[in-house]
Amino acid sequence: MPVTNLNKVKSSDLELKDKLVALNRVTKVTKGGRTFTFAAIVVVGNENGVVGHGLGKAKEVQEAIAKGIDDAKKNLVKVPVRKGTIPHMQEGKYAGAQVLLKPAAHGTGVIAGGAMRAVLESVGVTDVLAKSKGSSNPHNVVKATIEALTSMRDASGVAAQRGVNLDKVFNG
Repeated sequence: MPVTNLNKVKSSDLELKDKLVALNRVTKVTKGGRTFTFAAIVVVGNENGVVGHGLGKAKEVQEAIAKGIDDAKKNLVKVPVRKGTIPHMQEGKYAGAQVLLKPAAHGTGVIAGGAMRAVLESVGVTDVLAKSKGSSNPHNVVKATIEALTSMRDASGVAAQRGVNLDKVFNG
């Protein structure tokens, strides 16, 4: 299921930081010999609730990373982050990759590995428990993590959707 960006963000007025998640060297064998190209998976975020991912391919490493950053800036989404953690437990799935995100107490840190860590740090989460199940393909793990983050809802969003006061959400 593709990630739906109901809350898209423009990259023009944001201070975005980029992180290289994975760099893959691809070899194409032709009659004239081997041709090397590079594929870079990049995550960008402002560490305050905005994150995006992109893929760049080129014959040079720096050019592939630059293309990945440009692609990531086109796919920015807003995520609810409250007091450095996520609002509730959430699972995400993309292709063969499954991720589980749980809120954590202040001081826990980001308990996640590899591709998930890059996404969570870029979005500004400082305390979270995370588990990656299934495929460890960085591309799919990044997409599953962003899918889980975009399906999160904060209390004010739930109250607005139900058409009730914020106090009623917590007190039944």
